[in-house]
Amino acid sequence: MNRIEKVFKDNKKAFVAYLTAGHKGIEYSLESSIAMIDGGVNILEIGIPFSDPIADGPVIQKAMQDALERKTSTDDVFSLVSKIRKYDKDVPIVLFSYLNPILKIGNVFYEKASKAGADGVLVVDMPLEESKSINEECEKAGLELIFIISPSTPKKRIKEITKHAGGFLYYVCRKGTTGMKSQLPEGFAEKIEEIKSSSKLPVVAGFGISSKSMSDEVTKYADGFVVGSYLVDAMEKQIEKKELTELVRKLRA
Repeated sequence: MNRIEKVFKDNKKAFVAYLTAGHKGIEYSLESSIAMIDGGVNILEIGIPFSDPIADGPVIQKAMQDALERKTSTDDVFSLVSKIRKYDKDVPIVLFSYLNPILKIGNVFYEKASKAGADGVLVVDMPLEESKSINEECEKAGLELIFIISPSTPKKRIKEITKHAGGFLYYVCRKGTTGMKSQLPEGFAEKIEEIKSSSKLPVVAGFGISSKSMSDEVTKYADGFVVGSYLVDAMEKQIEKKELTELVRKLRA
């Protein structure tokens, strides 16, 4: 059983937290990762900086730009993962990336990610039809390839995605880009039910979750929730480790 499977077996619901590697410096990313683990995060999602993050809103775009200006490389990201893994042997780590940074360094990406201690890869802008070679490389490296489901993904396609997906399905519950919201969109429960009827994989939901009331609502239907922009915004202010741990605790469902 891999670390991701174990989380969903051992926990009733999973809290997935996102940060952009290198935002405010790679050492700050390490401190923030540890702070979130201490706060009770079940899965860490680490974003690889990219110059054109089209799925992300202004908060994460700004974090990406900050990381790039600090010349954060994919090797810096692997080093960060290794250090997190030394701190915690059990927390699953998922690398969140666009396709270009992976293509730039080639198939060695997957081997390096695995050796560093990553458990999965989520490639935001990779369509199912172009995923075969990436899936093969992930299998060789022992990585779970995580796919995204959107509100407009039809049931037939969900079933097809499930044949190739690993770890969990990430339901981005809104059209458009990431960003903090105050409530869940209409039809949320119905879409989660549709996904679950088509797949045995756990389903986590994200895009806009920014409060405990929202995480509570999400986990009535989904197997977990993702918090990204809300935490990245706090890191933009260079929130201290102790404060970030407390912030994470308050978000737990």
